Amino acid sequence: MPQITVVGLGPGSSGDLTREAWRTLEEASEVWLRTLHHPVVSELPATCRLQGFDAVYERGVSFADVYAEIAARVLALGHRAEGVVYAVPGHPLVGEATVTRILQDARGSGIPVRIVHGLSFIEPALAALELDALDGLQVFDALELVSLNHPPLNPDYPALIAQVYSRAVASDLKLVLMNQYADDHPTVWLDGAGTSRAQVRHMPLYEIDRHEATPLTTLFVAPQPAVSSFEGFQETIARLRSPTGCPWDREQTHRSLRSNLLEESYEVLEAIDADDPDTLLEELGDLLLQVVLHAQIAVEDGEFGMSEVISQIDSKLKRRHPHVWGSVDVEGVGDVVTNWEAIKRRERADKGAEARSLLDGIPRALPALAQAAAYTDRAGRIGFDRIDAEGIWVDLGGAIAASLNGTLASLGELRGDTAQGADGGQALGDVLLVVADWARRNQIDPEAALREANERFAWRFATLETASREGIVTLDAASTAEGRQNVLALWKENGMA
Repeated sequence: MPQITVVGLGPGSSGDLTREAWRTLEEASEVWLRTLHHPVVSELPATCRLQGFDAVYERGVSFADVYAEIAARVLALGHRAEGVVYAVPGHPLVGEATVTRILQDARGSGIPVRIVHGLSFIEPALAALELDALDGLQVFDALELVSLNHPPLNPDYPALIAQVYSRAVASDLKLVLMNQYADDHPTVWLDGAGTSRAQVRHMPLYEIDRHEATPLTTLFVAPQPAVSSFEGFQETIARLRSPTGCPWDREQTHRSLRSNLLEESYEVLEAIDADDPDTLLEELGDLLLQVVLHAQIAVEDGEFGMSEVISQIDSKLKRRHPHVWGSVDVEGVGDVVTNWEAIKRRERADKGAEARSLLDGIPRALPALAQAAAYTDRAGRIGFDRIDAEGIWVDLGGAIAASLNGTLASLGELRGDTAQGADGGQALGDVLLVVADWARRNQIDPEAALREANERFAWRFATLETASREGIVTLDAASTAEGRQNVLALWKENGMA
């Protein structure tokens, strides 16, 4: 009767063939092999005629095309009255894309499929590494990993990566793994595990593409010595919040942690401004602590889980980047921003949300200058500009004139007589809004620029204080015309126009 029998040939030695596999091969008059280039082929029973699909690999454009063609041909052979025996290296369901395709297609065609188990590459690899697979071992296909930018590996647990079949694959794999692991992270290079020519080499990650690879090459990636995975950190926070954890952490709520979140955010900004990677590393960890704490509190209160937080933002990013995860073409940043706003409007419409202002969603807790920059940026996204680029200085001058009664001879003459009261505050607000819009137009972060200006001011003022202590200038006399001239002269010498 029509039937497909899939036989696992094991890792490469006839001694590793199961008795059922040997009996199936002995009883078959014809056996089709995914590849004739397997160590055990020369030891198979002489009673069966062997045929391979190696020619499909030679003319195939991609592995997906190769696997699809092999599966289709096996399915056609299975329709015969005598069925077909199809043999693959290792175990039929460990790294055998053709078998999973055959199972799927055969189910739709009503053809029964029988799986004859075989030893996979995993068991001899475990023996070579003296490793227990139940200690969290992860198993991946190198060809899947090299198509990614970040490896989906939990670095707290060991990983086996199979089918590192060439130096080119090893090179691409190395680059992907280095997005998660240090360049000198320990690995083990296994080649021909389960065969008489098995080789085991210990090497740092950066060396894995310096050795010849074969279809039987597997890479073992050791776990990190300390917790470094997101899941491991979540366990740490959950432990702190548990009945046997820390009393302080257990008492925290979303509201009690508000100031901590704000403080840690500013410390991250300070590390960025200082161009200090070591401090930035530490401060990002402190900020991540706040995020995970809030997520753990939400879990305990039945609000949401971290997986929902990640799924929501991941889906949003992919939905709002159709030029990356879709077929939309863009010519530059302008198109990206325009698409982003259009997608947001569609999302609100799909949710049945009421029409909102474009400025909604900008946090009210933002510092005023940052909020002004955000407002003008949002308005600029739809082509609305309060001022034209050429007239920006005219607008600024007019606002200053309105605020300072048209007089600004020097910093020392700024009396602020007209800046008192509501009208003066409104005029000064107009000045700041125009400055923020100018900064936005010139791709300058006004908040960062102001912090840097504050630092310059502090340094220059400290210089004046030092000069005062040394008797070069008297700060107390700056209230007089002569004293003010002396102070401003020294101020200018230190870079302040």
